Amino acid sequence: MLKALKKIFGKGEPQHPLAAPADTTPPSQDAPTTDARPARPAQAETQTAQPAAGPASKPRRPRAGKPAAPTWKLEDFVVEPVEGKTRFHDFKLAPELMHAIQDLGFPYCTPIQAQVLGYTLKGRDAIGRAQTGTGKTAAFLISTITQLLQTPPPKERYMGEPRALIIAPTRELVVQIANDALDLAKYTGLNVMSFVGGMDFDKQLKQLESRYCDILVATPGRLLDFNQRGEVHLDMVEVMVLDEADRMLDMGFIPQVRQIIRQTPMKGERQTLLFSATFTDDVMNLARQWTVDPAVVEIEPENVASDTVEQHVYAVAGSDKYKLLYNLISQNDWTRVMVFANRKDEVRRIEERLTKDGISAAQMSGDVPQHKRIKVLEGFREGKIRVLVATDVAGRGIHVDGISHVINFTLPEDPDDYVHRIGRTGRAGASGTSISFAGEDDAFALPPIEELIGRKIHCEMPPAELLVPVPRSR
Repeated sequence: MLKALKKIFGKGEPQHPLAAPADTTPPSQDAPTTDARPARPAQAETQTAQPAAGPASKPRRPRAGKPAAPTWKLEDFVVEPVEGKTRFHDFKLAPELMHAIQDLGFPYCTPIQAQVLGYTLKGRDAIGRAQTGTGKTAAFLISTITQLLQTPPPKERYMGEPRALIIAPTRELVVQIANDALDLAKYTGLNVMSFVGGMDFDKQLKQLESRYCDILVATPGRLLDFNQRGEVHLDMVEVMVLDEADRMLDMGFIPQVRQIIRQTPMKGERQTLLFSATFTDDVMNLARQWTVDPAVVEIEPENVASDTVEQHVYAVAGSDKYKLLYNLISQNDWTRVMVFANRKDEVRRIEERLTKDGISAAQMSGDVPQHKRIKVLEGFREGKIRVLVATDVAGRGIHVDGISHVINFTLPEDPDDYVHRIGRTGRAGASGTSISFAGEDDAFALPPIEELIGRKIHCEMPPAELLVPVPRSR
């Protein structure tokens, strides 16, 4: 239970936040597409409304949801002020939401929650840079739920018209966000739905037809499926959240996201929140296109290198890297290993060689289709796949317990990516080991990493037995 709570809210301890409003004058948004539906009829709630593109009439139904417990009062949630910490009490949050926050056991905000809520609860757009585990999910969910509670829904609604839309790149992340939203909205009466690829379409459609949708969490592809079939309409979206924008770029989802955003109200008529682990030029360009004068919040990881991860660096020629990788895995009989490389073609070559040499391996990069990514991750969790080879962005959403070793086949150019990589092991209090290969082409990346983590990493020569030739595959 504690693990689940930490996933939502992060560690809850103060960090050293940096925040500054962005000086931007965003270009105009892509023009919205024409909505072919008739105007909403001014009819009673018991009558039927049918979108022009929809396959059948869908009855209006009473809003589902669990009402706030009448016996709970805000005075029951006592949190003493502490210097340097921000309480959820310090924001004007609805009692139903505060009740859920108390149930989750986190009275103090993480730094990104404190900063993001300070802007978004006033209605501002925001872009945030934060790693997994900082509590960013709860930050945008609390803001979104507050907006929906403060603004009454229109009296005339169609089924399949979400008021808040959260787009995330992978099935795993969508499921996680939706579960967190259910926990936070459980006393509010708001309905949460999630759509992902690889799941039964008709089952998700029945969910959509059963009740109004307040918060929709979805992957881009499956959302477009529903939208193009006339089952989901996005003209009532009040809040739009794009999570892990850099991963969506890496996975090639931005054209789909653009199609989705064209269906929503114009920027300025909706609140837009964008989150990314990195602020690349491409991410910032997207933010300028889709937001208006966004607040910029950047959060550095509090613990840049986990105490539970033992870190090693092997000085090795580029031509010997694969031999070293193969022998480390085979001679030590490691069963759950993540290998990181900087480029997709590099990831593919490593995975192909390991498989050819008899080590069960799979790759996770932007070249891998979503349905295959899901199967790969399940196989890795179940132990059917020993080695998962990944790029930084594709590997960011992988949270698998029991990864004993992380190997940096190539050192990342961004020191933050090193911290993220080694964080795949040593999770949930377990110990782990990271081994980095420093070759002639990437050794320059080591000093900035050492500066970030605040200590030197001793560079070792690999033992001779780890550089023996790889046995020829049969």
